[in-house]
Amino acid sequence: MVRTETPSPAKQRAGGDGGTHDLAAGLDALETVETGRAPLREVLLTKVVPPLTAVALVIAVWQTLVWAKVTDEGSLPAPSAVWDSVSDLWLQGTLLEIVWTSVSRGFSGFLLALAIGTPLGLLVARVKFVRAAIGPILSGLQSLPSVAWVPPAVIWLGLNNQMMYAVILLGAVPSIANGLVSGVDQVPPLFLRAGRTLGATGLKGTWYIVMPAALPGYVAGLKQGWAFAWRSLMAAEIIASSPDLGLGLGQLLENGRNNSDMPGVFLAILLILVVGIAIDLLVFSPLERAVLRGRGLLVKN
Repeated sequence: MVRTETPSPAKQRAGGDGGTHDLAAGLDALETVETGRAPLREVLLTKVVPPLTAVALVIAVWQTLVWAKVTDEGSLPAPSAVWDSVSDLWLQGTLLEIVWTSVSRGFSGFLLALAIGTPLGLLVARVKFVRAAIGPILSGLQSLPSVAWVPPAVIWLGLNNQMMYAVILLGAVPSIANGLVSGVDQVPPLFLRAGRTLGATGLKGTWYIVMPAALPGYVAGLKQGWAFAWRSLMAAEIIASSPDLGLGLGQLLENGRNNSDMPGVFLAILLILVVGIAIDLLVFSPLERAVLRGRGLLVKN
């Protein structure tokens, strides 16, 4: 006769506790998000090497087209000619001044657009009558090319910085407002009901519930708003060129065209591109990563 031993109550409790502990540990593992920083070598291989390779490939194709003489040198300058233009501006001490003139204007105009577009977006998102009245206008303004505002802005305000800021506002405010409206529309109704239950209504509910929940759409609107602000500024500087406005990147491009200086034209285009990419990498990409990381959607920094 085989005798079976019944586990004691203490052992049963221990086994039960162990199973519960294992289950909790498993659930914790599922919720754990890896947030450690990637090794330097991995960062270099994934984030630095690919863009540098792309730039080298573009320069190689560019130089090949010059050697193949697909067009005359006056239409397609060699990369070395563009580099000579950079060296000349650097030696004259005007390169950084030109870049700063445009960047400072762009940031000032963008901050004004941020101050106007944010409350406007909240108003459109939260008040049905305002959305019905202004929503279609904002969408239409966002699709309107910014260059269309330059001639009337010059007539209304003259050739000055106020005209530049007006064009930037007309280009950036609709994008920021529409981005915030889109973010608010995606806020789960459960969040709003929970906020009202806790007493977060009115401005308090907007600050503590709506804005944090709408942050991804809002950040996307800011990113797009900066792109529109930068493009609007370049259009204004190209068309409304004046010595009183100082020399910015748009004026540099227009001067190159007027003087048939193709290396100068290519230099201005490259500087405009570099500034746009740098602002995105230094300002908006970290902001976007911070928002995603705060929601547990980013695995690694």
